Amino acid sequence: MQRRRSVPHTFEENIAAEKAKLEAQIAHLKPGPEMDAIRKKIRQLETASHMSEWISSSGLQTPT
Repeated sequence: MQRRRSVPHTFEENIAAEKAKLEAQIAHLKPGPEMDAIRKKIRQLETASHMSEWISSSGLQTPT
């Protein structure tokens, strides 16, 4: 019996899903080092998303 394969997700979809998961976690935390670490991960995901958009754009332009 073959296993069903899930539909592959795009890089952007994976980033958005991870960001949503982290934002849900941060809503239940008190200020502190754990919250700061999650916020840092969220910023990194946002940066990765922006870089991906820039790289895949039709007319590569320098970031502003």
